[in-house]
Amino acid sequence: MANITDETSYSSKRGVISWMFFDWAAQPYHTVIITFIFAPYFAAFVAPTPLQGQEMWGYASAIAGICIALLAPVLGSIADVSGPRKPWIAGFSLIAIIGAAMLYFALPSSMASTSTITITLIAFIIALIGIEFSAVFINAMMPDLVPRSELGKLSGSGWALGYVGGVVALIIILGFMSADPTSGKTLLGLDPIFGLDAASNEGDRASGPFSAIWYLIFVIPMFLFTPDKGRIAETGSKLSKGLSNLLATLKSLPKRPSLSSFLISSMLYRDGLNALYAFGGIYAATVLGLSIIQVGVFGILAAFTGAIGAFFGGRLDAKFGPRPVVFISCWLLVLACTIIVSTTQEVTLFVLPISSEAIPVYVFYGAGALIGAAGGALQAASRTLLVDQVDKKDTTQAFGLYALTGRATAFIGPLAIAFVTAASQSQRIGITPVIVLLALGAIGLMWVKTKEG
Repeated sequence: MANITDETSYSSKRGVISWMFFDWAAQPYHTVIITFIFAPYFAAFVAPTPLQGQEMWGYASAIAGICIALLAPVLGSIADVSGPRKPWIAGFSLIAIIGAAMLYFALPSSMASTSTITITLIAFIIALIGIEFSAVFINAMMPDLVPRSELGKLSGSGWALGYVGGVVALIIILGFMSADPTSGKTLLGLDPIFGLDAASNEGDRASGPFSAIWYLIFVIPMFLFTPDKGRIAETGSKLSKGLSNLLATLKSLPKRPSLSSFLISSMLYRDGLNALYAFGGIYAATVLGLSIIQVGVFGILAAFTGAIGAFFGGRLDAKFGPRPVVFISCWLLVLACTIIVSTTQEVTLFVLPISSEAIPVYVFYGAGALIGAAGGALQAASRTLLVDQVDKKDTTQAFGLYALTGRATAFIGPLAIAFVTAASQSQRIGITPVIVLLALGAIGLMWVKTKEG
Protein backbone atom coordinates (compact mmCIF):
# COMPACT_ATOMS: atom_id res chain seq x y z
CA MET A 1 0.00 0.00 0.00
CA ALA A 2 1.80 3.11 -1.25
CA ASN A 3 2.40 6.24 0.78
CA ILE A 4 3.00 9.80 -0.43
CA THR A 5 6.41 10.84 0.86
CA ASP A 6 7.01 14.31 -0.59
CA GLU A 7 5.24 17.31 -2.06
CA THR A 8 6.28 16.76 -5.69
CA SER A 9 5.38 13.08 -6.18
CA TYR A 10 1.92 12.20 -7.43
CA SER A 11 -0.06 9.00 -7.78
CA SER A 12 0.18 6.46 -10.57
CA LYS A 13 -2.71 6.14 -13.01
CA ARG A 14 -3.87 3.01 -11.19
CA GLY A 15 -3.96 4.93 -7.91
CA VAL A 16 -5.96 7.77 -9.46
CA ILE A 17 -8.53 5.43 -11.04
CA SER A 18 -8.85 3.53 -7.75
CA TRP A 19 -9.52 6.83 -5.96
CA MET A 20 -12.21 7.63 -8.52
CA PHE A 21 -13.91 4.34 -7.71
CA PHE A 22 -14.93 5.75 -4.33
CA ASP A 23 -17.44 7.91 -6.20
CA TRP A 24 -18.66 4.79 -8.02
CA ALA A 25 -18.94 2.95 -4.71
CA ALA A 26 -20.70 5.73 -2.79
CA GLN A 27 -23.11 7.04 -5.42
CA PRO A 28 -25.90 4.47 -4.75
CA TYR A 29 -26.24 5.95 -1.26
CA HIS A 30 -27.30 9.18 -2.93
CA THR A 31 -29.19 7.96 -5.99
CA VAL A 32 -30.81 4.85 -4.52
CA ILE A 33 -31.34 5.63 -0.82
CA ILE A 34 -31.57 9.41 -0.47
CA THR A 35 -33.27 10.31 -3.74
CA PHE A 36 -34.94 7.85 -6.07
CA ILE A 37 -35.88 4.56 -4.37
CA PHE A 38 -35.85 4.43 -0.60
CA ALA A 39 -36.87 8.00 0.29
CA PRO A 40 -40.02 7.93 -1.93
CA TYR A 41 -40.79 4.44 -0.59
CA PHE A 42 -40.51 5.70 3.00
CA ALA A 43 -42.82 8.67 2.38
CA ALA A 44 -45.37 6.69 0.38
CA PHE A 45 -45.49 3.39 2.30
CA VAL A 46 -43.72 3.55 5.68
CA ALA A 47 -44.84 6.92 7.08
CA PRO A 48 -48.48 7.30 8.18
CA THR A 49 -49.10 9.85 5.39
CA PRO A 50 -46.94 11.30 2.58
CA LEU A 51 -47.11 14.73 4.24
CA GLN A 52 -45.79 13.31 7.51
CA GLY A 53 -43.23 11.30 5.57
CA GLN A 54 -41.76 14.46 4.04
CA GLU A 55 -41.63 16.07 7.49
CA MET A 56 -39.96 13.06 9.12
CA TRP A 57 -37.39 12.71 6.36
CA GLY A 58 -36.60 16.41 6.72
CA TYR A 59 -36.06 16.16 10.48
CA ALA A 60 -33.86 13.04 10.12
CA SER A 61 -31.72 14.79 7.49
CA ALA A 62 -31.44 17.77 9.83
CA ILE A 63 -30.21 15.63 12.74
CA ALA A 64 -27.56 13.98 10.56
CA GLY A 65 -26.55 17.41 9.26
CA ILE A 66 -26.03 18.77 12.77
CA CYS A 67 -23.78 15.82 13.71
CA ILE A 68 -21.69 16.25 10.56
CA ALA A 69 -21.47 20.02 10.99
CA LEU A 70 -20.16 19.72 14.55
CA LEU A 71 -17.59 16.96 14.00
CA ALA A 72 -16.31 17.17 10.39
CA PRO A 73 -13.90 20.12 10.75
CA VAL A 74 -12.54 18.79 14.06
CA LEU A 75 -11.84 15.35 12.62
CA GLY A 76 -10.37 16.90 9.49
CA SER A 77 -7.96 18.98 11.53
CA ILE A 78 -6.86 15.95 13.55
CA ALA A 79 -6.30 14.00 10.33
CA ASP A 80 -4.15 16.80 8.91
CA VAL A 81 -1.74 16.62 11.87
CA SER A 82 -1.68 12.81 12.01
CA GLY A 83 -1.27 12.08 8.30
CA PRO A 84 -3.09 9.04 6.82
CA ARG A 85 -6.72 9.39 5.71
CA LYS A 86 -7.50 5.72 5.00
CA PRO A 87 -8.03 4.66 8.64
CA TRP A 88 -10.70 7.37 8.95
CA ILE A 89 -12.31 6.30 5.67
CA ALA A 90 -12.38 2.67 6.82
CA GLY A 91 -14.05 3.52 10.14
CA PHE A 92 -16.76 5.71 8.65
CA SER A 93 -17.29 3.28 5.77
CA LEU A 94 -18.18 0.60 8.31
CA ILE A 95 -20.74 2.95 9.87
CA ALA A 96 -22.26 3.69 6.44
CA ILE A 97 -22.49 0.00 5.58
CA ILE A 98 -24.23 -0.89 8.85
CA GLY A 99 -26.74 1.97 8.54
CA ALA A 100 -27.64 1.15 4.93
CA ALA A 101 -28.06 -2.56 5.65
CA MET A 102 -30.51 -1.78 8.48
CA LEU A 103 -32.92 -0.10 6.04
CA TYR A 104 -34.13 -3.53 4.92
CA PHE A 105 -36.27 -3.70 8.08
CA ALA A 106 -38.39 -0.69 7.04
CA LEU A 107 -41.65 -2.59 6.56
CA PRO A 108 -44.73 -0.86 5.10
CA SER A 109 -46.94 0.78 7.71
CA SER A 110 -49.64 -1.88 7.22
CA MET A 111 -47.21 -4.59 8.35
CA ALA A 112 -44.96 -2.77 10.81
CA SER A 113 -44.93 -1.94 14.50
CA THR A 114 -44.89 1.62 15.78
CA SER A 115 -41.12 1.45 16.34
CA THR A 116 -40.37 0.73 12.68
CA ILE A 117 -40.32 4.38 11.65
CA THR A 118 -37.92 5.31 14.47
CA ILE A 119 -35.54 2.45 13.64
CA THR A 120 -35.66 3.32 9.94
CA LEU A 121 -34.83 6.98 10.51
CA ILE A 122 -32.00 6.10 12.91
CA ALA A 123 -30.54 3.75 10.28
CA PHE A 124 -30.80 6.48 7.64
CA ILE A 125 -29.04 8.98 9.94
CA ILE A 126 -26.22 6.50 10.64
CA ALA A 127 -25.73 5.73 6.94
CA LEU A 128 -25.71 9.40 5.96
CA ILE A 129 -23.18 10.33 8.66
CA GLY A 130 -20.89 7.48 7.62
CA ILE A 131 -20.91 8.24 3.90
CA GLU A 132 -20.52 12.02 4.36
CA PHE A 133 -17.56 11.68 6.73
CA SER A 134 -15.89 9.18 4.38
CA ALA A 135 -16.22 11.74 1.57
CA VAL A 136 -14.47 14.42 3.68
CA PHE A 137 -11.29 12.35 3.83
CA ILE A 138 -11.55 11.05 0.25
CA ASN A 139 -11.85 14.60 -1.11
CA ALA A 140 -8.86 15.72 0.92
CA MET A 141 -6.65 13.22 -0.95
CA MET A 142 -7.16 15.02 -4.28
CA PRO A 143 -4.23 17.50 -4.25
CA ASP A 144 -1.76 14.68 -3.51
CA LEU A 145 -2.87 12.60 -6.51
CA VAL A 146 -2.40 14.96 -9.48
CA PRO A 147 -0.97 18.45 -10.23
CA ARG A 148 -3.25 21.46 -9.78
CA SER A 149 -3.77 21.75 -13.54
CA GLU A 150 -5.37 18.27 -13.54
CA LEU A 151 -7.63 18.71 -10.51
CA GLY A 152 -10.66 19.81 -12.53
CA LYS A 153 -10.46 16.77 -14.79
CA LEU A 154 -9.89 14.47 -11.81
CA SER A 155 -12.88 15.79 -9.91
CA GLY A 156 -15.12 15.80 -12.97
CA SER A 157 -14.09 12.31 -14.01
CA GLY A 158 -14.67 11.02 -10.48
CA TRP A 159 -18.16 12.47 -10.29
CA ALA A 160 -18.91 11.18 -13.81
CA LEU A 161 -17.84 7.67 -12.86
CA GLY A 162 -19.98 7.94 -9.74
CA TYR A 163 -23.06 8.91 -11.72
CA VAL A 164 -22.50 6.00 -14.10
CA GLY A 165 -22.36 3.76 -11.04
CA GLY A 166 -25.63 5.27 -9.88
CA VAL A 167 -27.23 4.50 -13.25
CA VAL A 168 -26.03 0.88 -13.16
CA ALA A 169 -27.26 0.45 -9.57
CA LEU A 170 -30.67 1.91 -10.40
CA ILE A 171 -31.04 -0.31 -13.46
CA ILE A 172 -30.22 -3.40 -11.39
CA ILE A 173 -32.72 -2.48 -8.66
CA LEU A 174 -35.53 -1.40 -10.98
CA GLY A 175 -34.97 -4.16 -13.51
CA PHE A 176 -34.51 -7.08 -11.16
CA MET A 177 -35.50 -6.20 -7.57
CA SER A 178 -38.11 -3.44 -7.12
CA ALA A 179 -41.54 -4.53 -8.32
CA ASP A 180 -44.92 -2.83 -8.63
CA PRO A 181 -47.04 -4.06 -5.68
CA THR A 182 -50.06 -4.44 -7.99
CA SER A 183 -48.54 -6.32 -10.93
CA GLY A 184 -45.68 -7.95 -9.03
CA LYS A 185 -43.35 -7.22 -11.95
CA THR A 186 -40.17 -5.16 -12.20
CA LEU A 187 -39.48 -2.45 -14.79
CA LEU A 188 -38.28 -5.18 -17.18
CA GLY A 189 -41.46 -7.20 -16.65
CA LEU A 190 -39.68 -9.83 -14.56
CA ASP A 191 -40.39 -11.43 -11.22
CA PRO A 192 -38.06 -9.98 -8.55
CA ILE A 193 -34.87 -11.97 -8.01
CA PHE A 194 -34.15 -13.88 -4.79
CA GLY A 195 -37.89 -14.30 -4.26
CA LEU A 196 -38.29 -10.68 -3.12
CA ASP A 197 -41.94 -10.07 -2.23
CA ALA A 198 -43.58 -7.26 -4.20
CA ALA A 199 -46.57 -7.00 -1.84
CA SER A 200 -44.34 -6.01 1.09
CA ASN A 201 -42.09 -3.79 -1.08
CA GLU A 202 -39.18 -6.07 -0.31
CA GLY A 203 -37.32 -4.95 -3.42
CA ASP A 204 -37.49 -1.28 -2.36
CA ARG A 205 -36.32 -2.20 1.13
CA ALA A 206 -33.48 -4.32 -0.26
CA SER A 207 -32.05 -1.17 -1.88
CA GLY A 208 -30.39 -0.48 1.49
CA PRO A 209 -28.40 -3.74 1.80
CA PHE A 210 -27.71 -3.61 -1.95
CA SER A 211 -26.08 -0.17 -1.57
CA ALA A 212 -24.06 -1.43 1.41
CA ILE A 213 -22.73 -4.47 -0.48
CA TRP A 214 -22.03 -2.36 -3.59
CA TYR A 215 -20.02 0.10 -1.50
CA LEU A 216 -18.08 -2.64 0.29
CA ILE A 217 -16.99 -4.23 -2.99
CA PHE A 218 -16.07 -1.15 -5.01
CA VAL A 219 -14.28 0.83 -2.30
CA ILE A 220 -11.61 -1.91 -2.02
CA PRO A 221 -9.43 -0.67 -4.95
CA MET A 222 -8.97 2.69 -3.23
CA PHE A 223 -7.62 1.00 -0.10
CA LEU A 224 -5.29 -1.24 -2.13
CA PHE A 225 -3.87 1.05 -4.81
CA THR A 226 -4.37 4.75 -3.97
CA PRO A 227 -1.40 6.25 -2.10
CA ASP A 228 -2.02 7.79 1.31
CA LYS A 229 -0.06 10.35 3.29
CA GLY A 230 2.58 8.91 5.60
CA ARG A 231 2.19 9.11 9.35
CA ILE A 232 3.42 12.39 10.80
CA ALA A 233 5.87 12.12 13.68
CA GLU A 234 4.39 12.57 17.14
CA THR A 235 4.57 16.20 18.29
CA GLY A 236 2.23 16.15 21.25
CA SER A 237 -1.49 15.53 21.41
CA LYS A 238 -3.06 15.18 17.97
CA LEU A 239 -6.38 16.31 19.38
CA SER A 240 -5.04 19.51 20.91
CA LYS A 241 -2.90 20.29 17.87
CA GLY A 242 -5.76 19.60 15.49
CA LEU A 243 -8.13 21.79 17.49
CA SER A 244 -5.49 24.52 17.73
CA ASN A 245 -5.04 24.51 13.94
CA LEU A 246 -8.81 24.56 13.42
CA LEU A 247 -9.27 27.53 15.76
CA ALA A 248 -6.44 29.38 14.03
CA THR A 249 -8.10 28.77 10.67
CA LEU A 250 -11.50 29.95 11.93
CA LYS A 251 -9.94 33.11 13.39
CA SER A 252 -8.22 33.79 10.05
CA LEU A 253 -11.43 33.59 8.00
CA PRO A 254 -12.27 37.32 8.28
CA LYS A 255 -8.85 38.03 6.71
CA ARG A 256 -9.47 35.51 3.91
CA PRO A 257 -12.52 36.94 2.13
CA SER A 258 -12.39 34.57 -0.85
CA LEU A 259 -12.35 31.42 1.30
CA SER A 260 -15.02 32.84 3.60
CA SER A 261 -17.24 33.80 0.68
CA PHE A 262 -16.83 30.39 -0.91
CA LEU A 263 -17.70 28.55 2.30
CA ILE A 264 -20.85 30.63 2.77
CA SER A 265 -21.85 30.44 -0.88
CA SER A 266 -21.26 26.70 -1.15
CA MET A 267 -23.09 26.22 2.14
CA LEU A 268 -26.18 27.69 0.53
CA TYR A 269 -26.14 26.15 -2.94
CA ARG A 270 -25.07 22.68 -1.79
CA ASP A 271 -27.82 22.66 0.80
CA GLY A 272 -30.30 23.62 -1.90
CA LEU A 273 -29.00 20.86 -4.19
CA ASN A 274 -29.00 18.24 -1.44
CA ALA A 275 -32.53 19.19 -0.41
CA LEU A 276 -33.61 18.99 -4.06
CA TYR A 277 -32.12 15.50 -4.33
CA ALA A 278 -33.59 14.42 -1.00
CA PHE A 279 -37.14 15.65 -1.63
CA GLY A 280 -37.47 15.58 -5.42
CA GLY A 281 -38.34 11.89 -5.47
CA ILE A 282 -40.75 12.30 -2.58
CA TYR A 283 -42.46 15.18 -4.42
CA ALA A 284 -42.73 13.11 -7.61
CA ALA A 285 -44.23 10.11 -5.82
CA THR A 286 -46.70 11.96 -3.61
CA VAL A 287 -47.65 15.14 -5.51
CA LEU A 288 -47.31 14.09 -9.15
CA GLY A 289 -48.46 10.54 -8.44
CA LEU A 290 -45.47 8.77 -10.00
CA SER A 291 -44.87 5.16 -9.01
CA ILE A 292 -41.61 4.12 -7.36
CA ILE A 293 -40.56 2.58 -10.68
CA GLN A 294 -41.31 5.84 -12.54
CA VAL A 295 -39.31 7.77 -9.96
CA GLY A 296 -36.52 5.29 -10.49
CA VAL A 297 -36.60 5.87 -14.26
CA PHE A 298 -36.33 9.58 -13.51
CA GLY A 299 -33.31 8.69 -11.37
CA ILE A 300 -31.64 6.79 -14.20
CA LEU A 301 -32.13 9.77 -16.50
CA ALA A 302 -30.82 12.26 -13.92
CA ALA A 303 -27.81 10.09 -13.08
CA PHE A 304 -27.01 9.59 -16.78
CA THR A 305 -27.10 13.33 -17.49
CA GLY A 306 -25.22 13.85 -14.22
CA ALA A 307 -22.35 11.75 -15.55
CA ILE A 308 -22.30 13.83 -18.74
CA GLY A 309 -22.49 17.08 -16.77
CA ALA A 310 -19.70 16.07 -14.38
CA PHE A 311 -17.42 14.90 -17.21
CA PHE A 312 -17.80 18.00 -19.35
CA GLY A 313 -17.99 20.24 -16.30
CA GLY A 314 -14.53 19.01 -15.32
CA ARG A 315 -13.24 19.86 -18.80
CA LEU A 316 -14.84 23.32 -18.69
CA ASP A 317 -13.36 23.76 -15.23
CA ALA A 318 -9.88 22.99 -16.61
CA LYS A 319 -10.36 25.50 -19.44
CA PHE A 320 -12.23 28.38 -17.81
CA GLY A 321 -11.79 27.76 -14.10
CA PRO A 322 -14.27 26.29 -11.61
CA ARG A 323 -16.14 29.46 -10.60
CA PRO A 324 -18.00 30.07 -13.92
CA VAL A 325 -19.01 26.40 -14.00
CA VAL A 326 -20.45 26.56 -10.47
CA PHE A 327 -22.20 29.90 -11.12
CA ILE A 328 -24.00 28.81 -14.29
CA SER A 329 -24.89 25.44 -12.77
CA CYS A 330 -26.59 27.15 -9.81
CA TRP A 331 -28.91 29.16 -12.06
CA LEU A 332 -29.74 26.11 -14.19
CA LEU A 333 -30.77 24.34 -10.98
CA VAL A 334 -32.96 27.31 -10.02
CA LEU A 335 -34.68 26.99 -13.40
CA ALA A 336 -35.18 23.23 -13.04
CA CYS A 337 -36.49 23.51 -9.49
CA THR A 338 -38.94 26.22 -10.52
CA ILE A 339 -40.27 23.99 -13.30
CA ILE A 340 -40.80 21.16 -10.79
CA VAL A 341 -42.57 23.34 -8.22
CA SER A 342 -44.78 24.80 -10.95
CA THR A 343 -46.06 21.37 -11.95
CA THR A 344 -48.87 19.34 -10.40
CA GLN A 345 -51.26 16.78 -11.82
CA GLU A 346 -53.51 19.68 -12.94
CA VAL A 347 -51.14 22.45 -14.21
CA THR A 348 -47.58 23.05 -15.34
CA LEU A 349 -45.60 26.32 -15.29
CA PHE A 350 -48.15 27.40 -12.63
CA VAL A 351 -50.94 28.25 -15.11
CA LEU A 352 -50.89 25.92 -18.13
CA PRO A 353 -53.59 23.25 -17.75
CA ILE A 354 -52.60 19.59 -18.06
CA SER A 355 -54.35 17.87 -20.98
CA SER A 356 -52.77 14.45 -20.48
CA GLU A 357 -51.70 12.36 -17.49
CA ALA A 358 -48.33 11.85 -19.18
CA ILE A 359 -47.42 15.56 -19.29
CA PRO A 360 -46.39 15.92 -15.60
CA VAL A 361 -44.19 12.84 -16.02
CA TYR A 362 -42.46 14.27 -19.10
CA VAL A 363 -42.02 17.69 -17.50
CA PHE A 364 -40.53 16.09 -14.42
CA TYR A 365 -38.20 13.92 -16.52
CA GLY A 366 -37.02 16.98 -18.46
CA ALA A 367 -36.35 18.92 -15.28
CA GLY A 368 -34.59 15.87 -13.85
CA ALA A 369 -32.25 15.69 -16.83
CA LEU A 370 -31.34 19.34 -16.28
CA ILE A 371 -30.85 18.79 -12.54
CA GLY A 372 -28.55 15.85 -13.21
CA ALA A 373 -26.36 17.71 -15.70
CA ALA A 374 -26.11 20.92 -13.69
CA GLY A 375 -25.71 19.11 -10.37
CA GLY A 376 -22.91 16.91 -11.70
CA ALA A 377 -20.98 19.88 -13.06
CA LEU A 378 -21.55 21.90 -9.89
CA GLN A 379 -20.32 19.20 -7.50
CA ALA A 380 -17.25 18.40 -9.58
CA ALA A 381 -16.18 22.05 -9.94
CA SER A 382 -16.88 22.83 -6.27
CA ARG A 383 -14.15 20.46 -5.11
CA THR A 384 -11.60 22.21 -7.32
CA LEU A 385 -12.77 25.66 -6.27
CA LEU A 386 -12.23 24.77 -2.60
CA VAL A 387 -8.71 23.46 -3.25
CA ASP A 388 -7.95 26.85 -4.81
CA GLN A 389 -8.74 28.59 -1.53
CA VAL A 390 -6.25 26.83 0.80
CA ASP A 391 -2.69 25.53 1.12
CA LYS A 392 -2.11 21.92 0.17
CA LYS A 393 -1.16 20.93 3.73
CA ASP A 394 -4.56 22.07 5.04
CA THR A 395 -6.81 20.25 2.59
CA THR A 396 -8.37 17.76 5.02
CA GLN A 397 -9.19 20.56 7.43
CA ALA A 398 -10.56 22.59 4.51
CA PHE A 399 -12.83 19.77 3.43
CA GLY A 400 -13.86 19.42 7.05
CA LEU A 401 -14.84 23.09 7.01
CA TYR A 402 -16.51 22.43 3.67
CA ALA A 403 -18.56 19.70 5.33
CA LEU A 404 -19.21 21.98 8.30
CA THR A 405 -20.54 24.83 6.19
CA GLY A 406 -22.45 22.48 3.91
CA ARG A 407 -24.01 20.74 6.87
CA ALA A 408 -24.51 23.92 8.89
CA THR A 409 -27.46 24.65 6.65
CA ALA A 410 -27.98 21.07 5.56
CA PHE A 411 -30.16 20.75 8.60
CA ILE A 412 -31.73 24.16 8.00
CA GLY A 413 -32.80 23.24 4.45
CA PRO A 414 -34.67 20.05 5.36
CA LEU A 415 -35.91 21.76 8.52
CA ALA A 416 -37.24 24.66 6.43
CA ILE A 417 -38.95 22.22 4.07
CA ALA A 418 -40.44 20.32 7.00
CA PHE A 419 -41.60 23.56 8.67
CA VAL A 420 -43.01 25.16 5.50
CA THR A 421 -44.70 21.88 4.56
CA ALA A 422 -46.33 21.64 7.99
CA ALA A 423 -47.28 25.34 8.11
CA SER A 424 -48.74 25.47 4.59
CA GLN A 425 -50.07 21.91 4.57
CA SER A 426 -48.75 21.83 0.99
CA GLN A 427 -45.84 19.71 -0.23
CA ARG A 428 -45.61 21.96 -3.28
CA ILE A 429 -45.07 25.12 -1.22
CA GLY A 430 -42.83 23.18 1.15
CA ILE A 431 -40.19 22.67 -1.58
CA THR A 432 -39.75 26.40 -2.33
CA PRO A 433 -36.88 27.05 0.16
CA VAL A 434 -34.65 25.12 -2.25
CA ILE A 435 -34.97 27.86 -4.90
CA VAL A 436 -33.96 30.57 -2.43
CA LEU A 437 -30.87 28.66 -1.26
CA LEU A 438 -29.63 28.01 -4.82
CA ALA A 439 -30.09 31.63 -5.87
CA LEU A 440 -28.32 33.04 -2.80
CA GLY A 441 -25.46 30.60 -3.31
CA ALA A 442 -24.96 31.75 -6.89
CA ILE A 443 -24.93 35.41 -5.85
CA GLY A 444 -22.31 34.73 -3.16
CA LEU A 445 -19.83 33.49 -5.78
CA MET A 446 -19.28 37.08 -6.89
CA TRP A 447 -16.76 37.47 -4.01
CA VAL A 448 -14.89 34.21 -4.64
CA LYS A 449 -11.53 34.12 -6.44
CA THR A 450 -10.16 31.18 -8.42
CA LYS A 451 -6.52 30.20 -8.82
CA GLU A 452 -5.09 30.03 -12.31
CA GLY A 453 -4.37 26.43 -13.31
